[in-house]
Amino acid sequence: MEENNTPVEILIVEDNPNDATLMLRALRKNHVSNNIKICEDGEEALNFLFSKGEFEGESILSTLKAIFLDLKLPKINGLEVLKEIRENESTHKMPVVVVTSSKEDPDIKAAYELGVNSYVVKPVQFEDFVKAVAQVGMYWLLLNEPPK
Repeated sequence: MEENNTPVEILIVEDNPNDATLMLRALRKNHVSNNIKICEDGEEALNFLFSKGEFEGESILSTLKAIFLDLKLPKINGLEVLKEIRENESTHKMPVVVVTSSKEDPDIKAAYELGVNSYVVKPVQFEDFVKAVAQVGMYWLLLNEPPK
């Protein structure tokens, strides 16, 4: 979604192309960010974050402001991605927002135990989904003060 050498501000980790497109449109429509990268599975996300595999040699962490993470991902699930993010010194303070369809109490509890910053259940209605993503994006990119 972003051109090479464009600083990424938001990482969306979402395997459903429709949901990823909706999130991208909502963020751009509300002028939250134009610099967005979409990863389709947990393995790709971890490779992107930690400059491994096809992303070797790329350093994105200095410009990344937030990660929007689905839980039900192929290869490596979202909770495992969150765990890796929190265990790594370079990413442990990175804001991570779970955006998922799961309202399951064990998923919510596990995400917070692993240090998620926010847990958002995807609304079913299109307009509600767009509004929720825009609000979450505005908060984490425009209002939140990250640690220095």
